[in-house]
Amino acid sequence: MLSRDDNELLCRIGPGTPMGNLMRQYWVPAALSSELPEPDGAPLRVRLLGEDLIAFRVSSGAVGLIQNSCPHRGASLFYGRNEAEGLRCVYHGWKFDVGGRCVDMPIEPAESNFKQKVRAVTYPCVERGGLIWTYLGPRPTPPPMPELEATMLADNRIQVYQRDCNWIQALEGDIDTGHTVYLHLGGVDASEVPPDSWARYALADRAPRYEVTDTDSGVMYGAYRPAEADTNYWRIANFLFPFYAMIPTGVLGLEVRVRAWVPMDDAHTLAFLITHGAPPPPRNAGRQAVAPPETLPNTTDWYGRFRCAADGTNDYLIDRKAQKTVSFTGIGSIHLQDQAVTESMGPVYDRTREHLGTSDAMVIRTRKRLLDAARALRDRGQIPPGVDDPRVYAVRSGGVVLRRGADWIEATQKLRTAWTEHPGLTRSVLGNIPAV
Repeated sequence: MLSRDDNELLCRIGPGTPMGNLMRQYWVPAALSSELPEPDGAPLRVRLLGEDLIAFRVSSGAVGLIQNSCPHRGASLFYGRNEAEGLRCVYHGWKFDVGGRCVDMPIEPAESNFKQKVRAVTYPCVERGGLIWTYLGPRPTPPPMPELEATMLADNRIQVYQRDCNWIQALEGDIDTGHTVYLHLGGVDASEVPPDSWARYALADRAPRYEVTDTDSGVMYGAYRPAEADTNYWRIANFLFPFYAMIPTGVLGLEVRVRAWVPMDDAHTLAFLITHGAPPPPRNAGRQAVAPPETLPNTTDWYGRFRCAADGTNDYLIDRKAQKTVSFTGIGSIHLQDQAVTESMGPVYDRTREHLGTSDAMVIRTRKRLLDAARALRDRGQIPPGVDDPRVYAVRSGGVVLRRGADWIEATQKLRTAWTEHPGLTRSVLGNIPAV
């Protein structure tokens, strides 16, 4: 259980807040490159870390991210003309380049140098792995970008969904391995999956034991349960500063993925799910609907991007008949199941009401790491983990079977290292249940 002050510190990410300042130390995924498909195209509204911003791609192809309100009289630059390497406010014609410099002020006298005295707030942007990244922090020269393997590969796959809740309660769903065998697999019996498969191990013992350790990039956990007579089945996963998660599904060494839970503001989050490698498993493997949920067409509203068709207004299209027969939840996909439970906590959950158990060890440690880092930055100016060492992000997550009594950290070091080939591994051990 957190104190009220700790809960506020953890959840609030607006400009000037301790957690918001921590996040601004890092490069942040802001949008898909495909959302700005052409030079001089339509600008894009981006709500990010509590700020209203406008993204635009100029004639040369570079991307700018600028304050929403024109520095002149406050009109929204979303309505601006994107032309000739800059965004021109339609109110009085002031034009700004991607660096925020006012390059034209046509209503001022030709001899005036006033434009040289005016700058708009802009943030540097780079593109990598199909994403537009931005740095909202205080450094004149941004830190290096994190070496997240899945974001450094051109042929990755990216899914994006908006979630109507605070970023930390969304992220905590990804580092909570215990919910999988109920929320996602509660309707599947161990007898329905192949013997000696990892799915059988998970479903035969739904209460694993946990070990948690701090890492240079955040926190790592191992959840283990009996496999064969002399082995344990482990699910190993990561939290990485400031808002990344690597889930434990699949086979450790084969899975190249990361999830970014990027706060739009205190009550809205964008989830970037980035993977590389084999395509997703069949749609209804093990009675799990694993295909992406249906999304609505994007609109130009601040909250109009990447909305699921099933949401709280229609109870996530829950099927009560299916809930009693073929599905533990009656909710139609793994992603929507997660979304329903995290959004049902409310926009910003009050953690002073919690009662945490041993299965929450990873959640507890992650919160502590975040709170300690935010306070260290606020009180002592201490730079948080990973900002200046991008190599600490070059890790993987997944499942593995180890000899009982083995040191799980030492035994999996190579499997957890990014950019490493493991040709002898196969996903056939999963028993056709992807989320075990």
